[in-house]
Amino acid sequence: MNTLLDYPDGPVPLDSLFYIRRPPIEEQACREITKPGAVIRIRAPKAMGKSSLMFRMADYAANLGYHIVTVDFQQFDADCLQNLDRFLRSFCLYVTRELNLEPNLDEYWDEDIGSKVSCSLYFRWHLLEKLKSPLVLALNEVNELFEYPQLTQDFLPLLRSWYEEGKQVATWQKLRLIIVYTTEVYVPLKITQSPFNIGLPLTLPEFTPEQVEQLAQLHQLDWNHQKTEQLMTMVGGHPVLVRLAFYYLSQSKDETLESLLKSAASDRGIYQEHLQRLFRTLEADLELKAAFKDYIVAHKHLGLQSILSYKLESMGLVKLKAKQVQVRCELYRQYFGKLFALEADVDRTVVSSVNSPIDRLVQLEQENDKLKRLFLMDAVTEIGNRQYFDDQLHQQWQRLSNSASPLSLMMSEIDFFNLYKDYYGSKVGDNCLRQVASAFKAIAQREQMLVFRYEGAKVVAILPKMNAQSAMAIAEKIRIEVRDIGIEMTIPNYCCFPDSVATVSLGVATAIPDINNDPQMLILAAEKALNQAKKNGGNSVISCS
Repeated sequence: MNTLLDYPDGPVPLDSLFYIRRPPIEEQACREITKPGAVIRIRAPKAMGKSSLMFRMADYAANLGYHIVTVDFQQFDADCLQNLDRFLRSFCLYVTRELNLEPNLDEYWDEDIGSKVSCSLYFRWHLLEKLKSPLVLALNEVNELFEYPQLTQDFLPLLRSWYEEGKQVATWQKLRLIIVYTTEVYVPLKITQSPFNIGLPLTLPEFTPEQVEQLAQLHQLDWNHQKTEQLMTMVGGHPVLVRLAFYYLSQSKDETLESLLKSAASDRGIYQEHLQRLFRTLEADLELKAAFKDYIVAHKHLGLQSILSYKLESMGLVKLKAKQVQVRCELYRQYFGKLFALEADVDRTVVSSVNSPIDRLVQLEQENDKLKRLFLMDAVTEIGNRQYFDDQLHQQWQRLSNSASPLSLMMSEIDFFNLYKDYYGSKVGDNCLRQVASAFKAIAQREQMLVFRYEGAKVVAILPKMNAQSAMAIAEKIRIEVRDIGIEMTIPNYCCFPDSVATVSLGVATAIPDINNDPQMLILAAEKALNQAKKNGGNSVISCS
């Protein structure tokens, strides 16, 4: 059992042994970044390794003495993305501060010449002219802008114009652009305005069988060609799905590839969080969900050039290949096939139950209960899942708005859980989670609170009409209850476990709901308090002031 592995989540760290090179992509990218005025476009669905490659390109450029600024458009507020002038000023200000230069926007911004010209002048004269070495500007998740057509139609041609300026003006040749995106742009752009037909295009492929076997060796697994074929039949060469399989196989001597794949397409398998996250994304876009459901269940054709096809590809659910749309892997076909079939069964029961006997209504209720458990309950802890939490928080916020009644939110996390789970394996970790969730449920029955698994080792509770003082008292009861369960939590020769039993840190936040505000503010406040409790050494309760 390899206890040194990090859970495969997010970009692969620069010093990780588990980054798999996909020749000749890395070599092409590093060579291209040295060319004056270069533009490199990295395109692939989510979780295919775009950011990991981008960070390696940036590291290579930094070693050459270049300036590096990474802009992630996921971090921009929605309000900012709805106004071009505000967006461009924020964009310029962010880059300036990342370069450790003094901002001077007002000197270059002129309403008479417009935001785009002002932005270009600022970049050329205030930034590039002052830099002695090239600037690598890595623009991550550019596709986030596609939801704002007016902004996209102004900003993307601006990037194209900087590239074309570099053919004539030496100053602009200092700028090297890395454009990272998950899908084709579905905002109409003239071919002479698009930045997606210039520079070096890099499309990240899935792992080959040879690369899968290389990764298996790095995880010190007993592996062969037959196992490679078994795994790739289920998940293809999807980097994250392959790495997750190897992580869990490395963590438990009792886990086999056969048992892992048997439960893979269920809410109890190793991919449960990945699959539920995809489902939540579909649930947020009913048109997208309906299109994917028709494709999976009814085998209805998806137009290759439709926006829905592009969105599904950006999620990683389908491949756009030749003249057809294909589901990306068997895992997705099985998982969503089961979910959509169950939905269809419930829909048919609804139709057939009209003017039918009472027992048909009972059957309908049973089917609805089954569907609710499948969609809204966390399989490990048997408490509400993240989707259910989001729905309930929104409902409670709306219900209490303008009533002057408080709403408290409690967010907890098991202290040192990742270290514990990495050492003892996922089964022991899941058992610890179940016991902690049970403590929450026991107190929830007495205190009229709603309990959910938020993510990982985090459990949250919604406390309607509960003021801060009362919520803090309940949080303290939970802290003591979990500690007194006495779940052994030690790692030999590791000294960071002060209590030798499982403990939790808790953050509490309280607000008076207002329909004009977003309940997200309550989540952020509770997370802030939780982080402070963890910084204090854990096993403590902090209220956000």
